[in-house]
Amino acid sequence: MLVPMAVACCVKLPGLRCALLLSVLSVLCFLSHASDTIVPDQPLRDGESLISAGGIFELGFFSPGKSSNRYVGIWYHNFSTNTVLWVANRQNPVKDTTGVLAIAADGNLVILDDGNSSLWSSNASTASSDSVLRLTDDGNLVLNNSGSVAWQSFDYPTDTYMPGMKVGLDLRTKVSQKLTSWASEDDPAPGNFSLSMDPRESTQIFMWEGTKPRWRSGRWNGQVFIGIQGMVAQYIYGFKLNNFVQEQKMYFYYDAFNSSHRYVLTWYGIERHMIWKNDTNDWYQYWAQPITPCEVYNQCGKNAACTDSASPICSCLHGFVPASSEEWDGGNWSSGCVRRTALGCRMNNSSGDGGGDGFQTLQGVKLPDISDWNTDVGADSSECQDRCLRNCSCTAYAVVTGIGCLIWGVDLLDIQVFSIGGNDLFLRLASSELDDNKKNTAVLIVTVVLAVILSLGLIFLLWKCRRRIRNLFRRPINEEGLSMFSSGGGSRDRSGSVRVNYESNDESLSELQLWSFDFVQSATKSFSDSNLVGEGGFGPVYKGLLPEGQEIAVKRLSRSSGQGIEEFKNEVVLISKLQHRNLVRLLGCCIHEQERILIYEYMPNKSLDAFLYDQTKKNLLDWTTRCNIIEGIARGLLYLHRDSRLRIIHRDLKASNILLDEEMNPKISDFGMARIFGNDDNETNTQRVVGTFGYMAPEYAMQGLFSVKSDVYSFGVLLLEILSGKRNSTYHHPELGINLIALAWKLWNEDRVMEFVDPVLAQPCTSKQLVRCINVGLLCVQDRPIDRPSMASVVVMLESETSVPALPRQPTFTTDRTFSETDSSTIDLKAMSVNDSITMLTGR
Repeated sequence: MLVPMAVACCVKLPGLRCALLLSVLSVLCFLSHASDTIVPDQPLRDGESLISAGGIFELGFFSPGKSSNRYVGIWYHNFSTNTVLWVANRQNPVKDTTGVLAIAADGNLVILDDGNSSLWSSNASTASSDSVLRLTDDGNLVLNNSGSVAWQSFDYPTDTYMPGMKVGLDLRTKVSQKLTSWASEDDPAPGNFSLSMDPRESTQIFMWEGTKPRWRSGRWNGQVFIGIQGMVAQYIYGFKLNNFVQEQKMYFYYDAFNSSHRYVLTWYGIERHMIWKNDTNDWYQYWAQPITPCEVYNQCGKNAACTDSASPICSCLHGFVPASSEEWDGGNWSSGCVRRTALGCRMNNSSGDGGGDGFQTLQGVKLPDISDWNTDVGADSSECQDRCLRNCSCTAYAVVTGIGCLIWGVDLLDIQVFSIGGNDLFLRLASSELDDNKKNTAVLIVTVVLAVILSLGLIFLLWKCRRRIRNLFRRPINEEGLSMFSSGGGSRDRSGSVRVNYESNDESLSELQLWSFDFVQSATKSFSDSNLVGEGGFGPVYKGLLPEGQEIAVKRLSRSSGQGIEEFKNEVVLISKLQHRNLVRLLGCCIHEQERILIYEYMPNKSLDAFLYDQTKKNLLDWTTRCNIIEGIARGLLYLHRDSRLRIIHRDLKASNILLDEEMNPKISDFGMARIFGNDDNETNTQRVVGTFGYMAPEYAMQGLFSVKSDVYSFGVLLLEILSGKRNSTYHHPELGINLIALAWKLWNEDRVMEFVDPVLAQPCTSKQLVRCINVGLLCVQDRPIDRPSMASVVVMLESETSVPALPRQPTFTTDRTFSETDSSTIDLKAMSVNDSITMLTGR
C-alpha cells in the first residue's frame, strides 16, 4: 500500500525529491522485512537479534545463568532469555561477545568467533550459496537454499518440544531423534537425560538417564498415554500420533490449538508440561513426571508393584515372593520378586489347556512395560485370556480400549498402582495360589459378616438401654468442666484422661480427649517455674511428663488473655481434625473451673524465634536448615488452604507459632484465631481483627477483609525474617528509617539483595537460592491480595529451581511503628476511629 501512495506523491514532486522518497521507502521496506531474516553478507552480531514477524520469538546471543559463555538461542521475545527453547552451539560456546551468526560461502549457517573460526555449522547439503535464514512465528529457524528447505531447527531439538515439531523414530533406519536436557542450569551442553520414542515401536515415550530407562509414558490408546495417572483426553489439547505406517516415522505432534503449550526436559530429569496463562501473562507448570518415587521406571524391580501411598511403597505381586528377602527387608527392591509356585502349564506342556492355571486381577494399575507383547485390536477379554492360557510363556494379559489384547511373556516390569484411573492386569497364577486366595477371601467374608452381626447386636442393646444410660449421665460434670461445651457422658482411663462423647447437636466436638486438672498438674510439677518453656500471647507453656515417659507441652491460657472460650473451643475443634507432618499435634485438653489448658506433642527445640533472634543460636540455622523450615511451613499452609478436610485460614502465622522438633522440622501451632472457610468462599470480612502486628495483611488490618491471601502475606513476612534473621515487628533501619519489608524491597530493587541476608547464610553457593527466596517473599507481601501467589504456587517456586518467579510490585504499605511479637491483638473495627489502628499502616 505504501508503494502506490509514494508513486502518487511522486507525480506532484520534482524528480530528485521523488527519487529520494522512493529510496527512503525502499530502505524502510527492507528493514521491516529483514527483522526476522538473515541473508548472505548481512551477519547477526552479538547484541543484535532476530524477532519473528509476529513478535513471538527472538533469536540472538545469550549467557545462561552465571556463565559468561555466549550461545546462540531462541526464546520467547517477551521473556528475554528466561525461556530459552533451542540452542545452536551447545558444546562450543563463544568465549566473549565477538561472536557472529552468518551464512557461509557454501550456504550453510555458521557461528564464528573473533578469529573467524567456525564453532558450529548447520552442515546441510546445499546446492549453492543462495541461502536465506528466517525465524518463523512458530519458533522454527529455517534455512532456505535455492528455494527449498535445506535445514531447520525443529529437526535438531534441544530440551523443549514445541507445536509443529515432528521429533520421532525413523522406522526405516531405527534412528530416534531425542530431546536432550541441559548439563546444568548454567550449561546448555547435552546433559544426562533424554526423551524419545520407544525404539521397539510400542508408541511409548521414554525418558533415559544415560542409556538406562528413567520413566515411560505407557502406550498410546488413541486419546491418552495409559501409563500417566489421571490423564484424560481433554488435557492434551489435540496431541496426536501421526500415520507412522504411511510416513515410516513415528512421532507425536501438536495441533495449532496447542500454541500455548510446551514440554521441557529439565537438567535434573523431569519432563514438565508448561501452559501459558493469559490472565497472569506467565507460564505455569500444568503437569510433570517423574515426581513421585513410583513414577521412576521399575522402582520395585520385576514382578512387583509400587504404590506411593503405601509404606513401604513396594510389594510383590500376588503369588510372588522377594528374590532376596534380606535386600527386600532392607529397602533394596532392585532384585524384585520371583514366582512362589510354578505355573501348571510349565509342568505339563502337552496339556495345551494351561495346566489348570488361572488369573488374579490387579485393578487400576500402570500396565507393565511391553518387553514381549502381542496385540489384536478386535479381541475381547475371553479371547485374550484363552490366547494367554494356550501360550505356556504367557505371564499376564490385559485388554485396553483403543489398543486391544496385550500379552506378556516375560517378567513384569514397572507396575504402578494408581489412585485414579489405570487398567486391569490379569496375572497368571498356579491353581494352588488361586485356591489360597479363595480361602483368604472366604475367611475375610466370614469375619466381616460376624463383625456386622456383633455390631448390630451391640447397637440393639444400646437402643434398648438408652433411657437408663441417659439418666446415668444426666448429672453435671463440674470437675472437668465438660458442660462448658455441652452435656454428655464419659469415662476415665488409667492415664487420668476422660473420653467424652457429646450429643449430636455439636458433632464437631465429639470424642475429645480430656485430661483431669490434677493429672495435668502432676505432669507439670504443679506448673513449676522449672518446667516453664515459653510465654506466649495467651499464656505460659510448660513441659510435662506422662507416667509412661512421654513428654508433652502444656499451654495454660491466662485468664487475662484475649483468647476466650470461643477461641479455645475453636483451637480444639480445628487442630483435632488436622493431620500433617508440618502441623503440631494436639493430644488433648483440660477444663477445670476457670482453667483452660491445651496439651500438645512436645517440641524439644521450642519455637523458631528462640533460634532466629538469638545471636548465638542463630548460627545453628544454616541454609539447609532454614530452607527446610521455609518449605515445611509452606507445605503446612498449603495443606490448611487446599488439602485438608477443612479449608482453614490461620490468621496468626509468626515465628513464635512455628515449633521445631528434634530434627529442626517446623510445625505450625496455635490455631486459636484460625477460621474455617467455605469451599466457594474467596474472601470474607470481620469486625474483630485478630492477629499480631507486623504480620497482618493491609486489607485485613484496615478493613477486616481476610482470605487465604492474608496467610500468604504473613508467610511472606516470616520468610523475609528467616532470611534476614531480623524481626519485622521491631526492626527499624537506623539511617533510612524504614522497616524490614521496605528494606528488602529497596535492596532488591537496587540489586543488592545479599546485603539483606543474615551473614550466617551469605555463602556464594547459596546466593541464587537466597535471591529466589527473597523474590518469593516480596511477591507474598504485595499490597493487593490478587497480586500475591497462592501457597501452591509458592511451594512450586521454592522447591523447583527451574520455575521462574514473577517480578514483585513495590509494597506501598509498611509498618510504621514497632511492637513486641507477643502483641497478638484484637481490634474492633466497628468501634475504632479512623486514626486508632489504620495509622499502624501508612503509605511510603
